[in-house]
Amino acid sequence: MGLQEQVVEGINGVLAPGWDIRNGQIVPETTDIALGNGAVRLDATYLYADMADSTGLAQGHHDWAAAKIIRCYLNAASRIIRARGGKIRSFDGDRVMGIFIGQDKNAHAAKAALNISWAVRNVINPALKKKWDSLQWTMGHGIGIDTGTAMLVRGGVHGQNDIISIGHAPSVAAKLSEIRSGNAINITAAVLQDLSDETRYTKGVDMWSSAGTHTYGSKSVTVYGTTYHWQP
Repeated sequence: MGLQEQVVEGINGVLAPGWDIRNGQIVPETTDIALGNGAVRLDATYLYADMADSTGLAQGHHDWAAAKIIRCYLNAASRIIRARGGKIRSFDGDRVMGIFIGQDKNAHAAKAALNISWAVRNVINPALKKKWDSLQWTMGHGIGIDTGTAMLVRGGVHGQNDIISIGHAPSVAAKLSEIRSGNAINITAAVLQDLSDETRYTKGVDMWSSAGTHTYGSKSVTVYGTTYHWQP
């Protein structure tokens, strides 16, 4: 079979009628979802942590140094996401996605975000300056969090595929992680209203302030942001 026939056959297979959808109680691994028309519907909170200005970093510094710096961010973010109960299901360059489920999923995601901000300020940047005292670049980042129902499917072909999350929550969380004005962490109103007291307030002060309304597709999303951080 030639390549043209393989592509046609693959597309016809993807467009075959129906989905085999089940409701998930845990965050699935790739192999837990059938490659054909298998899908898992999950009530989850999505966190995207995205290191800022990786393009400027790569253009202004040696590739081996840039790689070390990006790995620092992904290493810290991944450890914190897992420690706070999140499951990592995707890496994209300098960005990592965590999925949180359960009754306290919003609080756990917010705590992870605050811990990551602490790590950037108090661990990573000081370590980078210590290693390269001539470094003229300072790490910044953005984290986006949204919650809702998502449909998880496998994308790709046999032997080369990964989980894709489809829905409002993963899409909006990814967009919020790209905001670079003021707040390092941005969450939706749906996340805010279900935070625990310890992830909402510090010494009686609300850590989250209104960051306006953003429009994604046909939906307007009320966003709240913070510059606070939290030592693990």
